[in-house]
Amino acid sequence: MKTTDFIAIDLSTVRQSLVLEIDAKEPSTLFDAEESAVENNEARYQLIEGHFYDYTFSNENYIFGEVEGQIVHPHTRRNHIGVLSPNIYVGTLSLPVILKETGKIVDNVELEVQSIKSGYRDDYRDMLELITEKCTDLLLQANSPVSHHFEIDYAKDNQTRYQKFAFVKSIIGSSEFAEAVHRIVTAPVTKWAEMTERKDVRSVRRLSNSNVKELIAGSNRLSLPKSHFLKSYGLDSLPERIASIRKTDSVDTVENRFIKHALETFLKFCTDINRAAVKDSKLDRESRLLIGELESQLHHSIFSEISNPDTLRLNSPVLQRKEGYREVLRVWLMFDLAAKLIWTGGEDIYSGGKKDVATLYEYWLFFTLLDLLQSVFDIDPVDISELIKETPDGLNLQIKQGKDTALWGVYDSGSRKLNVRFNYNRSFSGKKYYPDPGSWTTTLRPDYTLSFWPLGISEPEAEKQELIVHIHFDAKYKIANLKDFVEKNLENRPVEEKDENRKGIYKNADLLKMHAYKDAIRRTGGAYVLYPGNRPLTRKGFHEIIPGLGAFPVRPSKMNNGTSELKAFIFEIIEHFINRTSQREKLAFRTFDIYKDPPEDGNELNEPLPETYGLNRSLIPDETHVLVGFYKSEDHYKWIEKNNIYNFRMGTGLGSLPLDTETVSAKYLLLHKRKEKNSGSFWKILSRGPKVYSKNDLLKKGYPSPEQDNYLVINIVRVSEPEFEGVSWDFKKLKNYRTGNLSAVPFTASLSELMRCKIT
Repeated sequence: MKTTDFIAIDLSTVRQSLVLEIDAKEPSTLFDAEESAVENNEARYQLIEGHFYDYTFSNENYIFGEVEGQIVHPHTRRNHIGVLSPNIYVGTLSLPVILKETGKIVDNVELEVQSIKSGYRDDYRDMLELITEKCTDLLLQANSPVSHHFEIDYAKDNQTRYQKFAFVKSIIGSSEFAEAVHRIVTAPVTKWAEMTERKDVRSVRRLSNSNVKELIAGSNRLSLPKSHFLKSYGLDSLPERIASIRKTDSVDTVENRFIKHALETFLKFCTDINRAAVKDSKLDRESRLLIGELESQLHHSIFSEISNPDTLRLNSPVLQRKEGYREVLRVWLMFDLAAKLIWTGGEDIYSGGKKDVATLYEYWLFFTLLDLLQSVFDIDPVDISELIKETPDGLNLQIKQGKDTALWGVYDSGSRKLNVRFNYNRSFSGKKYYPDPGSWTTTLRPDYTLSFWPLGISEPEAEKQELIVHIHFDAKYKIANLKDFVEKNLENRPVEEKDENRKGIYKNADLLKMHAYKDAIRRTGGAYVLYPGNRPLTRKGFHEIIPGLGAFPVRPSKMNNGTSELKAFIFEIIEHFINRTSQREKLAFRTFDIYKDPPEDGNELNEPLPETYGLNRSLIPDETHVLVGFYKSEDHYKWIEKNNIYNFRMGTGLGSLPLDTETVSAKYLLLHKRKEKNSGSFWKILSRGPKVYSKNDLLKKGYPSPEQDNYLVINIVRVSEPEFEGVSWDFKKLKNYRTGNLSAVPFTASLSELMRCKIT
């Protein structure tokens, strides 16, 4: 392929001396592929996606027609000149040439738009081959409900024909298939065969019964000499030549007959497709190339020695095990189904000669992830078989961008069972409100979503109780190495990013999109990019594997596609879900506990409080409890102040302290005496919980007149926070306060409730 800065395309077939000139605005972005274009079924002149090119028609009466995608940008006044901007288009670009006087199309100029990814041709072929293989594997499942009785109709629309041909081409046009045929013709299976020929009687070493008969009755005889020993047996002469049988290697075996029949069947398919194709269309050219390859394989001398089969013995050990033969057998089994398969989502891949490798990567990842998840989770095959459905047009693959495809499974760790749901293009609506599933803002649709929740609870209920976690993945074929990008200095990124986005190179925007998924979709544990690079990138939100963000390399390769790192990550997530003491599990419970009920009307607190840092970090007013206690006299109060302790009664008598959660966890103590209307005696509790003191223990500390045998005692200290200084509270307004003789009974209140009773 020759690099050039300028090309001139001869259009003299339209009008004498008409030329289309194209100039590259950047070096090394325009090519003349005269030598390799036919081999790859591509246009001769080639551009690169994301770059810009000036064009000029030598005659101003000729212009380009409109093309989908805003690729052609003509000059405002002189529209026979302009700019070509392929953006992220990849494939054969057909540009209509229009005569301005009539407005009719007089010709089409074909230009090839290369991907910025250098290996996109191999990626495209490998991905399409895997999709074909997975689709036919689905159809070949023993429990598949699909019946295989369609007749292939090549007279249908060109779109369907090209889809079917593309599926078939991906398996019989692959290098693996060509290598398999080469192995067969260079080292074919042979068998011993008997050949009969007329030989000079003197050269025959072993005689059969038929040969003995020929010695006696054969024609064209020669007289024997008088001294010959056969004279004594009554023979006066011998035939000049007799039939001789010899054994030789023969390639005319059952297995080789099958190979010849398979190649001839494939050739007939391609020929039929070619006859139905529009002349000189992409389908016409590609089918002719494949016809040429199959004919060259059948022209090998070995096939002239092989007869047509009378039966197909597909259970032959040679066909099933020997190299070369087993690959052709596998293709044969896939072929019939591939020829019947259509794909609604294939419109994104095949339309108008477009080679949308980025979209194909997204579909390819679906099957790659499905393989990975089936190796980890118990996904029901019946569920998977729903991916292929019978339609009037054939067997339709039910995956398409924008259409939700859900697969279910179960993971049993032995200690915990989890529901697993795998979605392709699941929509998270922005129109639903908490606690329903969805997005906080606009509708978002990640490429792939993996959801986990406990077995035994429905998915809607798991959403409401914060028991479900979603992990999102997005396919980004155009990214090369995300980790290098993240670790670089990004001060100048905004300007560079706009230019790269026009070329289909998304980096910063891809990361921001992962942030959007993680932060906007409710109950999301992580969002990750899948790209054909070689280095993973993970960022943990807190201390555990999720929540998190990052990227994993998954490459369109048959040998090492990189899914091992992604699989290890999924196992880490599973281990995380099995851990019942994880921080995420605690956070989920707290979130549910806090948001399960809407706030009560008037539940506001605007009073000054200590800020929640340092020793007061846990000062959440609704969850901070205050003990309200009684002191019986001034002597009792002075004793409390002197010793910094407060005592409660034990037992079942009046005034004893109930040891409930609120009491034990109380942080503050408010003291009051009988007939007091309000109190400002506010203390901080230092004890983790009450201790038991005997009557003698209190007498030693000078307690005035203890009446009980045992008491509960807490350590206290005067509050030092300025927000509580000089403040009094009307404790009688607290809901747990009881009047009369019960006013001395201790009780608890939340700090927020107490602050609403603030007087000064």
